[in-house]
Amino acid sequence: MNTGKTLFAQVMEFLPLHAFRHCVRRYQGDYKTKSFSCLDQFLCMGFAQMTYRESLRDIETCLRSMQSKLYHMGIRGTVSRNTLAHANEVRDWRIYADFAQLLIHRARTLYRDEALGVELDQPVYALDATTIDLCLSLFPWARFRRQKGAIKLHTLLDLRGPIPAFIEITDGKVHDVKILDLLVPDPGAFYVMDRGDLDFERLHHLHQAQAFFVIRAKRNLQARRLYSHPIDKTTGLQCDQTVLLTGPLTAQHYPDQLRRVRYFDAQLNKRLVFLTNQFSLPALTIAHLYKSRWQVELFFRWIKQHFRIKAFYGTSENAVKTQIWTAIATYVLIAIIRKQLGLKISLYTFLQILSVMAFEKTPLLRACLNMPEQEQTDQNPNQLLLFEL
Repeated sequence: MNTGKTLFAQVMEFLPLHAFRHCVRRYQGDYKTKSFSCLDQFLCMGFAQMTYRESLRDIETCLRSMQSKLYHMGIRGTVSRNTLAHANEVRDWRIYADFAQLLIHRARTLYRDEALGVELDQPVYALDATTIDLCLSLFPWARFRRQKGAIKLHTLLDLRGPIPAFIEITDGKVHDVKILDLLVPDPGAFYVMDRGDLDFERLHHLHQAQAFFVIRAKRNLQARRLYSHPIDKTTGLQCDQTVLLTGPLTAQHYPDQLRRVRYFDAQLNKRLVFLTNQFSLPALTIAHLYKSRWQVELFFRWIKQHFRIKAFYGTSENAVKTQIWTAIATYVLIAIIRKQLGLKISLYTFLQILSVMAFEKTPLLRACLNMPEQEQTDQNPNQLLLFEL
């Protein structure tokens, strides 16, 4: 008896289809399309991400084996390897980028009350980038070095969630610090960055926009101490100073005072120096804010392990960006469903359930609630702390 909906169909019911169709119309994605719509394309790519399909032929074989269930899963067009490859090649990747941004906005609203680990009411963002290596002979548009291709995934991660607030995909030659030019500063928010993003002219723009930053200083920093503030050295703090830059260019680019905090990390056996334009928070809180930046590294590691963004179904720039944006949209959709249903299982466990039960006609809540909570011993402990919140 054909009763109920497949697990995949139940997941896709959470998609805001009106907003998706608006994105399609914006870029005329379905113009002169007869049988395989942009929604069909997104559902096929979402299925491939959830079940970690290896190739276009793999997607075609799996979906065609369940031909009788495709209509009820929302896939109206005929699934063909060539048709999907052509859609990824020619349909504007910005359709899926805009739709992913809509999902991100919804997810950030749901996760805005999540615990941060630091007693702050303001938003806290971590900015970083990860490099995805490509074969230069297959992806000639993504030239990185003389004999190497790569793209970069620049991400501004909202640490309450964690949900990406901003994503930019560039070729591998674009320096991380240039992404600061694309950000619209949120007044009162904290931007936590590594020393690769240290550019005092751009940091001063953040300061003038009334946003705060916490960044690791470089060893050759030229600065003059103006004041020293009392600290508790038993906490690992070594100094808390108000400084003024003295370098010939840095002093010109950042003429205002800065706060310099030195902290010794006993776990890493390493001394770290931070710069910030926030003077009222305790120095230890500044150190903890920088430590929370590690969540963006875990986000990159997690999404590379559990989504298909290191091996691609197409070689054109449009196909690559389409695949990455559909992966991000799928990740955010899973996070939205988990929050709306109040599921206590981790995102990793949720994805594993979907990957093996995509065609099962079991209520979504029952499939998730019947899953006993257990530690995944093959996962990094830090990953589980991040994604089991």
